[in-house]
Amino acid sequence: MNDNATLNRVDDEGFVRSIGLFDAVMVVVGAMIGSGIFLVSADMARLLGSAAWVLAAWGVAAVLTFAAALSYGELAAMMPRAGGQYVYLREAFSPLAGFLYGWTLFAVIQTGTVAAVCVGFARYAGVWFPGISETRYLFGPLHITPTYAVSLSSAQLVAIAVIVLLTAINSRGINYGRWIQNIFTTAKVGALLALIVVGLGLGWKANVVSDNFSTLARTQALDIVPGLNAATLGGLVVALAVAQVGALFAADAWNNITFTAGEVKNPRRDVPVSLAVGTAMVMTLFLLANLAYFVTLPLASVQHAPADRVASATLETIVPGLGGRLMAAGIMISTFGCANAMILAGARAYFAMAKDGLFFAAAGRLNAHRVPATGLVAQGLWAGLLVLPRIFDPVTGTYGNLYGSLLDYVVSAALVFYIATISAVFMLRRTRAEAPRPYRAFGYPVVPAAYIAAAAAILLVLFVYRASTTWPGMGIVALGLPLYGLLTRRASREEHVAPSPLPAPEKP
Repeated sequence: MNDNATLNRVDDEGFVRSIGLFDAVMVVVGAMIGSGIFLVSADMARLLGSAAWVLAAWGVAAVLTFAAALSYGELAAMMPRAGGQYVYLREAFSPLAGFLYGWTLFAVIQTGTVAAVCVGFARYAGVWFPGISETRYLFGPLHITPTYAVSLSSAQLVAIAVIVLLTAINSRGINYGRWIQNIFTTAKVGALLALIVVGLGLGWKANVVSDNFSTLARTQALDIVPGLNAATLGGLVVALAVAQVGALFAADAWNNITFTAGEVKNPRRDVPVSLAVGTAMVMTLFLLANLAYFVTLPLASVQHAPADRVASATLETIVPGLGGRLMAAGIMISTFGCANAMILAGARAYFAMAKDGLFFAAAGRLNAHRVPATGLVAQGLWAGLLVLPRIFDPVTGTYGNLYGSLLDYVVSAALVFYIATISAVFMLRRTRAEAPRPYRAFGYPVVPAAYIAAAAAILLVLFVYRASTTWPGMGIVALGLPLYGLLTRRASREEHVAPSPLPAPEKP
């Protein structure tokens, strides 16, 4: 009999356990592959000035992501309940630690990413349908201040429509969201594999390969700060750390499957396995995709790809006149599937918070389809609102997106939460030694400790050399402190529901 055979089909919180191992892997893969892999390599190439070092930076990101996933597996097997990372931080440290993560997740990390990938969907839809554009306004931009405005363009309207559609689908039950995820993730993996095969096969140019990989560091790397670039050893180390912002952001959201553990059929086995298999699969694809870019395009073409669309430039080089449109279709599939995974998973974290009195009470209830519909709607509303604000650049006269700046700010904050969560493995080994651990972190204590050390070193570099986008992220997290105080004071006046204890060991 397997380890989780005694779990009922409906868990004790009312969720239906219908997510199998394949479905769980599709959630991991689908949440990780959005639009980042098709874009961020341009900025990484500008930072590092070398194809080989860009691949090395992706290799570092792959090792870090896989090590983190292996460590998370122990926590997921211990606590196979809705809420994931929020629950782990709450149980290991305090309700405040869990809340600060959940607050940041709702305020920016999850909702901002949903907004970003849905606008990404709309942008690439504009390649096929020119009427969809961020400069074709239905109203606005209406300035609130000289810097900030709100607008509704045709592209923004499409992005909001995608959010509404996927929220409605997932409100109908886990099986609807699960099937959407399986179909679109399978399609996007196929599209990424096709890009890799075509790039490494038809795109391979011996002269490009020779030039791109002839030296490791190049003096044309842009300055990270004045006088410091990847042409020096110290600059190279700093550049590799800064480049992790792009790589880790592109590979982020692998932890979303932990939010849905209450709906996984065999969570003690399938969540850890899906974390390991999904992250290994995606990081391998990401490395191969970057190799395909650099055997097809000269380094300068990667660095200066129009709008950083490296994948489109790669396919356009191989299939002139059609490659860009084909890549746009592939990215539309990718972003749609990514948005579905994040919308499906995020509401489960808010459900766990609401059960603890730290979110809207209604978000802690399931609808007739046994999904947290109120949490889904709240998430969808906020993500949709994040699509509307714009940031005006007076130098170029163009408008950017507020969520883009917010996501830049919280990349470092997200890294802080990852470090804290993996530290929870050590903490719970000491404070909850008796708790069931069907899976134990691979390579403990070396692998988790190595991740913490490497991530902390990257974080230190970001605080020093990317202070303008790192410190504000800490400010967003800190905004949760007064909100936590208000919520706990309100809860003390009402009937307070204590956090659920760790599940007792199962009887054979």
